[in-house]
Amino acid sequence: MKLRPDQLAAVIANKGDLAPVYLLSGEEPLQLDEAADLIRRAAKSRGFIDRELFFADREFDWSTFAATCATSSVFSDSRVLDLRLIETGLTQEAGALLADYLSRPTNDALLLISAGKLSAANQKSRWFQAIDRIGVIVQFWPLEGVQLLDWLDRRMNSKGMLADRSGLKILAARVEGNLLAAAQEIDKLFILYGAGKIVDEMILSAVADSARFDAFDLAQAAVDGDGARVYRILAGLRQEGVAPAVALWALMREARLLVDLVARREGGQSAEQVFRQHFIWSKRKDALAQAAQRLTRSQLHEVLVLGAAADRIIKGLQVGEPWNALLTVCLQLAGMPDDSSRLSVA
Repeated sequence: MKLRPDQLAAVIANKGDLAPVYLLSGEEPLQLDEAADLIRRAAKSRGFIDRELFFADREFDWSTFAATCATSSVFSDSRVLDLRLIETGLTQEAGALLADYLSRPTNDALLLISAGKLSAANQKSRWFQAIDRIGVIVQFWPLEGVQLLDWLDRRMNSKGMLADRSGLKILAARVEGNLLAAAQEIDKLFILYGAGKIVDEMILSAVADSARFDAFDLAQAAVDGDGARVYRILAGLRQEGVAPAVALWALMREARLLVDLVARREGGQSAEQVFRQHFIWSKRKDALAQAAQRLTRSQLHEVLVLGAAADRIIKGLQVGEPWNALLTVCLQLAGMPDDSSRLSVA
């Protein structure tokens, strides 16, 4: 069964039993990733406790996947088989193994397949046709025009914000169809203004802030360990009147990503696997990998603790100067924490 992206949540909510297999494909990573999260949450709520993750690249051992499918879960719990097709042009052997499993799926497993854009040949394959018969297929395409405006409207509404059509068009022009950028802009609007009516002037003001020194530049400088650049950017953000909460949000986003990167690497995953999961583009990979090597788990935990303190200071719940609190977070993330409490941002 094929569904549109906007139908998936309602279908999952309205049906008691989940399909044995879901295929999510396309070139729109944010929608695809959020749909996969929705399915995983729904599966967990229905008793699919275990999850086994497979990254099917060119070196992937499909016999391992076939053996896993043929065996029951170690702890007898139902499980999600989370298969990421890095190479969507499957070999004949891989396609046959997948089709064979789909001909008799096990009752204790839900197969979730994520892939990029599928070719016409893929969609004529036995395994694709089998999923269409017994499962759910959702394909994601870049949004534009009215579809993009509607998506922005739904995204803002989910946070309790309401914008006029004119404001949505301003935001659409800013992000140029990039939904990851759109989600970040909407998060920033929520941090700045909270729930309620978001007028065009608010959107224009938030967009104008991004046109000058960007909070993401600050986070990147901290990840790079470049203390001198941290000072320059932080001073520039303060002078331009950028909200401290926006700068903190960008810093914490990078910190949480690094925490996940370090934890998963210690659990045996490669950095490349983590980057694929978070849709990290090539320009950021080297800096994040180097930061993950430089920073220990305890140092990153301290970044999160300092970030929580900075959040309380920004909200007026704790005594302190917001920009100095941000400097402390930046220097800890940059691996230069010791003297930060005696420094200030002029």
